[in-house]
Amino acid sequence: MRYDIRIIDGVVYDGLGNPGVTSNIYVSKNRIRLVSPQKRIGAKDTVSAAGLAVAPGFIDTHSHSDLQLFSDPFARSKITQGVTTEIVGQDGFSVAPVEKKIQPDLARYLSGLAGSIDDWDWTDFGSYLKRLSKLPTAVNVASLVGNGTVRAMVVGFDKRQANESELEQMKALVAEAMIQGAVGISSGLIYPTSSYADENELVELCKIAAKYDGVYVTHVRNEADGLIGSVDEALRIARRAQIRLHISHHKAVGKRNWGKTKHTLMRIESEIERGLSISCDMYPYTAGSTMLSALLPPWALEGGPKAVRERLKDPEQRSRIVKELEEGSLGWSSYSQLAGWDKILITYAKARTDVEGKSIAQISKERGVPPAQVVIDLLTESEEAVSMVVFHISEDDLRRVIAHERSTICTDGLLIGNPHPRAYGTFPRVLRKYVIEERLLTLENAIRKMTSMPASTFGLKDRGIIRRGAFADLVIFDPERIRDVATYDDPRRFSEGISYVIVNGRVVLREGQFTGVRPGTTPRRKSGRALKGS
Repeated sequence: MRYDIRIIDGVVYDGLGNPGVTSNIYVSKNRIRLVSPQKRIGAKDTVSAAGLAVAPGFIDTHSHSDLQLFSDPFARSKITQGVTTEIVGQDGFSVAPVEKKIQPDLARYLSGLAGSIDDWDWTDFGSYLKRLSKLPTAVNVASLVGNGTVRAMVVGFDKRQANESELEQMKALVAEAMIQGAVGISSGLIYPTSSYADENELVELCKIAAKYDGVYVTHVRNEADGLIGSVDEALRIARRAQIRLHISHHKAVGKRNWGKTKHTLMRIESEIERGLSISCDMYPYTAGSTMLSALLPPWALEGGPKAVRERLKDPEQRSRIVKELEEGSLGWSSYSQLAGWDKILITYAKARTDVEGKSIAQISKERGVPPAQVVIDLLTESEEAVSMVVFHISEDDLRRVIAHERSTICTDGLLIGNPHPRAYGTFPRVLRKYVIEERLLTLENAIRKMTSMPASTFGLKDRGIIRRGAFADLVIFDPERIRDVATYDDPRRFSEGISYVIVNGRVVLREGQFTGVRPGTTPRRKSGRALKGS
């Protein structure tokens, strides 16, 4: 048999945490057909991996490329990190299912998180995945269905409890999305409308996803003062719904909360011992990133984008928002209290690119207005399409989570404006900083966190592993050269040390250069049927 590709003389890491072994990999069509010490077997294309590591393609467990892939289907920032699969639909915000009546508001709300495109020519989950397939993309793309999107479809943008009929409609939408290919359900419990769902509503929706062997992925309700209680809520939901749980970018926000991950990880371990399947992910940076509107007090976000705009223009409500942005309010801490205005950088402002890369404190000084006023002005000027970076995480917490047995790696990358460097540097940074320099992880364990663990968590059959019959998603890199070079000042810099990236048996990156092929697919669950006994 003559294979399509043979990769010879590389140190092969199977993705399961085993040490690397010098071997050869033979690929035909989209699958690995043979892993063998033999290298005399013929192939159309030979890749020499002498002195290099060969691993399964990395899986980004938290991505916001839902819309960005339409403007960059080559996924350059991810491929150059070794990422071959992205999980989108995060934080309660999938871009499907969607109806024309909510699409403009949903698109506007997401503009500071995921960017925008002119035409959302899909309605249900299946047609969104089909649209991605038709691009096509260089990476594989799997998607969650967002509880916030489903809630907006049925309940709208109001803060209120869903009635019985509305809950049944949401459950039906989740079931339809699971049948059409969603790998689970997500929530973003600091963001409207996802945050308006109470625990019982989330349990009922998760029960539906669990029937189809989906996973529940959650940005917990409070990552700061209320972190421990919020993690406990996620654990209760998972236990009540009997669903696999994955906690997004698990961290403790604000100096006064640093160290709380000791307690939350102990709680997670306790529930694992009781039989729950739980994991989490994290990016290797002490700054987070999200849309600037997340700074606003919760009441100011009620009712959707139109209501937010009206509040920002109303003098009385605007005055209240300014006060609470500076001082917080009963039961709610502002980011100025948790981080400080000098620790909040603007990364994207649709109407004011001149402020990108500057802190709110710096912009305040330049404009001669209070920092809270800067926030309101930027949101108003750019119609809420503004993003930020916030430095509010402890390196000790970061190391603790990354080293944990049940953690995986994610970029949580926003790709608009002057983005957080995690969008370009996450995976090489883990390998350089926490494997090579600090020896927090072994290379084989770091690769496991990037490959087989996320594949198992999200039900991606035959991915994240090197073995006969697995999909030929592969990354070949130089352990001595791999490094991130993206910075907060200059974030759009491709990482170094990734030599080859192969997606579904086709070479996307060869000797660090894009080949122009886009062989990505939209991995779906094997069957749309509910599990037996459900």
